[in-house]
Amino acid sequence: MKNWTLLFTLLTSLQTFAQNEARWLRNPAISPDGKTIVFGYKGDLYKVPSTGGEAIPLTLHEAHDQMPVWSRDGKWLAFASDRFGNFDVYVMPATGGEAKRLTYHSAPDIPYDFTPDGKSVLFGTARNDVYTSARFPQRGIFQKMYKVPVGGGRSVMFNSAGADFARFNKTGDKLIFQDRKGYEDALRKHHTSAVTRDIWIYDVKKDEYIQVSDFGGEDREPVWGGDENTFYYLSEKDGGSQNFTLRSCCGVLVMRLVPPPSTAVTNTSPRTTKANSLPLGDSAVWVTPVLMGRIFSSRPRVSVFT
Repeated sequence: MKNWTLLFTLLTSLQTFAQNEARWLRNPAISPDGKTIVFGYKGDLYKVPSTGGEAIPLTLHEAHDQMPVWSRDGKWLAFASDRFGNFDVYVMPATGGEAKRLTYHSAPDIPYDFTPDGKSVLFGTARNDVYTSARFPQRGIFQKMYKVPVGGGRSVMFNSAGADFARFNKTGDKLIFQDRKGYEDALRKHHTSAVTRDIWIYDVKKDEYIQVSDFGGEDREPVWGGDENTFYYLSEKDGGSQNFTLRSCCGVLVMRLVPPPSTAVTNTSPRTTKANSLPLGDSAVWVTPVLMGRIFSSRPRVSVFT
């Protein structure tokens, strides 16, 4: 009896230790109403209130589920999963439930955004470029953008400019994205070269591109501001890798935001997550009262702005 008691105590202690040591919570996405955050942890998706609390699993699968994206009405989530060998786009109810596979190509597909009308998912893919492209035909380097109906159907190319982290504005007539110029590792920090990423806006109706950042280092992961005349993005300018920057859509620098973290929403096991502090060397979902209600993902710490 004593041995069983000792074993139970040991297992309970190990479980508690594991719950308090959750690391690398990835790719957080905040809901349109700002109340819920969905993030990846160990290949599954979890949701947690943006005010903190317990994180609940949305997927429990032996495959790797990642990169969640919310629909504009907050009812659906798109995400990437390698359940059939490579990453495809799936959709599921934001409350949880059965996931529906939307893409079936052998190239990896990663969701970027829902179209504003909620009828399609915009995704990046390593599929072959159009035959007229002058770009070096290296699959996986320059992402093409496709759209696929939420209800299922044929994927159609939307743009082949080579865009990452693309997001529509509210009306769907403009798209903001970060470019990809060459082979440079996306996770390399503090380098300056001709292949670092910049932010662009694509005018869908006019079929025109406007470059709106030109720092020699990394500018990346843009999101629209509330009035859509401004946008936010991450920049390594001034030596940092977590500088949150606000610009107008004509490229004028408005302000640089480097806010101190206030509340860590998730930093323990997603099953028993409570809000408290976390060292900067780890990963968590942070809530800081700044200017807007969209998500900024950064490594190793993730911040949510409300």
